[in-house]
Amino acid sequence: MMELKIQLVPTGEIILPPGKNGESYCHSCAKAVGSDWERAMMESALTARDRVGVQDFVLLENHTSEVAFIENLRKRFKENLIYTYIGSVLVSVNPYKDLEIYTKQHMERYRGVNFYEVSPHIYAVSDNAYRSMRSEKRDQCILISGESGAGKTEASKKVLQYYAVTCPASEHVQTVKDRLLQSNPVLEAFGNAKTLRNDNSSRFGKYMDVQFDFKGAPVGGHILNYLLEKSRVVHQSHGERNFHIFYQLIEGAEDELLRRLGLERMAQQYQYLVKGSCPKVSSINDRSDWKVVRKALSVIGFSDDEVEELLSIIASVLHLGNVQYSGEDSGSSYITTDTQIKYIARLLGVDFSVLKEALTHKKITAKGEELMSPLNQEQASSARDALSKAIYGRTFTWLVNKINTSLAFKDKFNSKNASVIGLLDIYGFEVFQNNSFEQFCINYCNEKLQQLFIELTLKSEQEEYEAEGITWEPVQYFNNKIICDLVEEKFKGIISILDEECLRPGDASDITFLVKLEDTVGGHAHFVTHKLADGKTRKVMGREEFRLLHYAGEVNYNVNGFLDKNNDLLFRNLKEVMCSSENRILTQCFSREELTDKKLPETTATQFKNSLAKLMEILMSKDPSYVRCIKPNDAKQAGRFEEVLVRHQVKYLGLMENLRVRRAGFAYRRRYEVFLQRYKSLCPDTWPSWDGRLVDGVSTLVKHLGYKPEEYKLGRTKIFIRFPKTLFATEEALEERKHSLATKLQASWKGYNQKTKYRKLRWVLGFMFRHHPRCPENEYFLDYVRYTFLMKLHRALPKTVLDKSWPTPPPALTEASELLRKLCMQNLVWKYCKTISPEWKHQLEQKVVASEVFKDKKDNYPQSVPKLFVGTRLDGDDINPKVLQALGTEKMKYAVPVTKYDRKGFKARARQLLLTASSAIIVEEAKLKQRIDYSALKGVSVSSLSDGLFVLHVTCEDNKQKGDAVLQSDHVIETLTKVAICADKINNININQSSIKFTLGQGKEGIIDFTSGSELLVAKAKNGHLSVTAPRLNSR
Repeated sequence: MMELKIQLVPTGEIILPPGKNGESYCHSCAKAVGSDWERAMMESALTARDRVGVQDFVLLENHTSEVAFIENLRKRFKENLIYTYIGSVLVSVNPYKDLEIYTKQHMERYRGVNFYEVSPHIYAVSDNAYRSMRSEKRDQCILISGESGAGKTEASKKVLQYYAVTCPASEHVQTVKDRLLQSNPVLEAFGNAKTLRNDNSSRFGKYMDVQFDFKGAPVGGHILNYLLEKSRVVHQSHGERNFHIFYQLIEGAEDELLRRLGLERMAQQYQYLVKGSCPKVSSINDRSDWKVVRKALSVIGFSDDEVEELLSIIASVLHLGNVQYSGEDSGSSYITTDTQIKYIARLLGVDFSVLKEALTHKKITAKGEELMSPLNQEQASSARDALSKAIYGRTFTWLVNKINTSLAFKDKFNSKNASVIGLLDIYGFEVFQNNSFEQFCINYCNEKLQQLFIELTLKSEQEEYEAEGITWEPVQYFNNKIICDLVEEKFKGIISILDEECLRPGDASDITFLVKLEDTVGGHAHFVTHKLADGKTRKVMGREEFRLLHYAGEVNYNVNGFLDKNNDLLFRNLKEVMCSSENRILTQCFSREELTDKKLPETTATQFKNSLAKLMEILMSKDPSYVRCIKPNDAKQAGRFEEVLVRHQVKYLGLMENLRVRRAGFAYRRRYEVFLQRYKSLCPDTWPSWDGRLVDGVSTLVKHLGYKPEEYKLGRTKIFIRFPKTLFATEEALEERKHSLATKLQASWKGYNQKTKYRKLRWVLGFMFRHHPRCPENEYFLDYVRYTFLMKLHRALPKTVLDKSWPTPPPALTEASELLRKLCMQNLVWKYCKTISPEWKHQLEQKVVASEVFKDKKDNYPQSVPKLFVGTRLDGDDINPKVLQALGTEKMKYAVPVTKYDRKGFKARARQLLLTASSAIIVEEAKLKQRIDYSALKGVSVSSLSDGLFVLHVTCEDNKQKGDAVLQSDHVIETLTKVAICADKINNININQSSIKFTLGQGKEGIIDFTSGSELLVAKAKNGHLSVTAPRLNSR
């Protein structure tokens, strides 16, 4: 049986002992390591730091030693711990293998967790930036840098994947997430290539903004690209390849597509693909990648026509590379491969003859007249290559803009309120055997980023100190502004001198540029050439080189090609050909305005300088997070750590300078609650809990531990510890304390375990005797059952009078349960009655009377229940003033319009029924037709159907009465309820099934017959009775 040993280390990671094959990661137990372990693991067992190093370089005892720094990196790399912090900066070492640390479970583990509570990870940086954006309402950016092959592109992918999985989603948001993720394979296909150092090297700089709405969901994005290496289109060094898309198209495209594009499935056939002698790479599957790119283009929103035109442009570049020239005796050149020109003209949608002429001639203007000057063989080849670079470079820019259109946040109203996280994936400092114009621009970019980095790091440190009330101690550091000025200063900087040489008339060359540099900036402390150098330096410098002393070290630049690459010129007639293209992509790439614009175009270096200035503005407006990527070896081998190469990158990334700035004050700082929670067991006054203020608890704890005043400071919310050894001593004390705590926990657990077993035994015994009278064997069980019922009842008591639910009681509590139920209902009734108003009480009293009289007896009663009874159905304006005058001081309690049926012939007459305190009065306009004193009212009769007829029966002895009154009301339930209450005749309302007898007067008797029908009909029948047909509304 295999024993799994898990060790907790100071960084909070889980370290598994090496397996049989030496691997350190255990796939079978990965899921066992859950988020519940995180807090327990953090910063624990610092005794293991000798083997796995520290997770934060700030905790290095000898923080000024580069040897100690690299050794800590090496220890962690050997244990597959590729991430380490310098404060909040993440240092990432490329493992060149899959570590299985990027699963959805890992994402959830870092989601919403404090930055320092979990082990270092790219997800921790991503989540911290996201939470800061949400909580502080400040835009964020994550700056990812490092040299080619260090893992920058993969790091940016991991950040996007983290947001795609962990952020809120909807159908629209999911579309945006998919497009954000799918933009990567497209940009990699067109902008990445295999180099000597990296099989998937980004040959352009990329800054991506991801926009989030108020819910925190990604709703849009925008990409800026910098300095695409266009020279790679026409030339690659040995062992390198052109951009991926060329090989993917040739290897993966369908035969029919290749036929339309005039291509063959063999990369060796194309001159632009054989310069590096490396058409195939074992680590790259071009056919599979082609499928990924085609799918990604579809997801992003490219139409089939756009894809066809885009691929036509890519194919045209390959055909351009195969255009061959031959020279004539006169020195002019001609094209020997007309077939290629035909393909190119068709694919680009331009005229064959015009294109052919433009590739062998250039248009010049002399004395206002345009002339076509033939090109020699070398010039023609350069023009062809310039056209290829221009087509590819501008198409790449169009591609980025197209992706931006797809990612754009469509809600213009809310787009200004969207929060942003920026991702900068840009080339790191580069030093090759031969460094040219591209390395100059890249290293200038890194100088600017280093300047920004130091400024923002110092600013962040100073702000934290000031927020905590800690005195800020100024930090001495190398300010590389002097180098930035050397490169970019107006009129005197290297870029200005380069532009001046490019634009001045005469025979300007790379060598004249070098001479001009020596004359202008030759005295600068960070600049030297072969001519200006001492004897020792001249031995390692060429005559065509100049050296800059960058913040990261010395770099020699060869000036050959500087002017051409900076000019990046395309002959006018080639521009004219491109502007006439029928390809809709090219019409956007080559504007006709270029042909009429007399202004000189900006040089490449100036464009890059301006773009960089805008990028600095963008980054300065956001709160930054940093990821520094390092590659451990040039062979791309897993587990191999080349110290010389790593030291080179540590130096060029400025990591030691960063650590020195971070350690200038206090090495460790934590919030009071975190510090106290971890170390409270070391002090009797704070263990097991501290009830006072957190700052007082921490102060009590550190005094007990014997901290000296110079070793720490207490801020407003954090403790600052100056020396790592102080923290290590505290950790070691905690390790010792854990043994005694473990003993106490074991004792408590054993006691609890035995008590639990005893309770279980008592429970089983009680269940067996549950039907017996109360005795020692069952008393625990019975008490528990009663307690459980009462607690259940407590949680489920009825909330309203109408709620009749009640838990079923155990047999022993049946009687008590019934009593509790009555008490509960009485209490609910009492509480309800206390809240009702007098008006509502009067309404309910009337409804109660109506219920007593009519419920289950009168067919239209249910329809009256939800309708409120009104005080009167007639206003003062509806009653004749003479009637009101006749009533005198009698107060009218209720009035309603009724229909009266004559005693003779049963003719219907409109009347009003008025109720006073003593009588019911039937009124005809201004006359009081009949007054029935309540004392003379024997009762009221009404049918059980849905009609509104009723009879007021009066005593025969009353000579004032002419007989019973037969009336009909549209509100019969309300009217009779009012009569019953006013006359106190609640028990005198009779509800009849089929007929009602009533007195006509003079001893005569009338009958009303009731029958069910489809509609209400009231008429005199042939037998002399009053016949009433009424529909049945409810079945009883």
